Amino acid sequence: MDIKSDFNLQTPDLETVEQGQEYFILSRNGVKEKIRFHDYDRIYEVPGLYEHLFYERYRCNSPEVVCGLLKNQIDGQESAARPLKVLDIGAGNGMVGEQLVDMGADEVVGVDIIDEAAQALERDRPGIYKDYFVADLTNLPPNVERSLAEDEFNCMTVVAALGFDDIPPAAFAQGFNFVASPGWVAFNIKEDFVCESDTSGFCRLIELIDAEGVLEICASRRYRHRFCQDGTPLYYHAVVGKKRQDIPLEMLEAVNPLAV
Repeated sequence: MDIKSDFNLQTPDLETVEQGQEYFILSRNGVKEKIRFHDYDRIYEVPGLYEHLFYERYRCNSPEVVCGLLKNQIDGQESAARPLKVLDIGAGNGMVGEQLVDMGADEVVGVDIIDEAAQALERDRPGIYKDYFVADLTNLPPNVERSLAEDEFNCMTVVAALGFDDIPPAAFAQGFNFVASPGWVAFNIKEDFVCESDTSGFCRLIELIDAEGVLEICASRRYRHRFCQDGTPLYYHAVVGKKRQDIPLEMLEAVNPLAV
């Protein structure tokens, strides 16, 4: 479905628009609706809207950057080929999963917190994931937790979901701990969340898992995630590392005792 002529974007009357406050007007079937960029449930409901908005109009390239960095590390460090079994957190409608399959992943399992993401996946990219769960990683149903524990993942990816309300540090840690040691971990995060003023907990968590040898960071890259609605570039950091051990509970408590 070609929707490009069915909607237009409107910028608020501000010189600078903060990420999370950006919105557009969707015109469809004669009806206009204001939708925020982070209203993913509504965006996923419209075929092709997510891709057109973020990837065509605002030139997001994070799936390609993160998966490319991961592939380079695996190709450069693995002495013998082994099946790559990936847990993709915040999987959305499967854009990262598709990149992972294209780079040679043997199995990919997705987790997202909203039903609309799973529905969009079935509509847009069926067959990408071995399994796909709609679940909150901080409060997993027993059957989902059991299935994830039995999958023996040796890789986890999290793209464009950290530092906001979608995936807090406790959820990241839960996914991280489903990966075998040693295993690969690849994620990206907005640069605001890895500076001293960060209040999300991720700056402190990344410092701790690096300093304590939980994650051996093998590669990192600052890059343009996408353009903002006011035309300024939005920068993220892509990180790929080798998991050496699980994230212990006391480390999460040190990051944010109220979130554990």
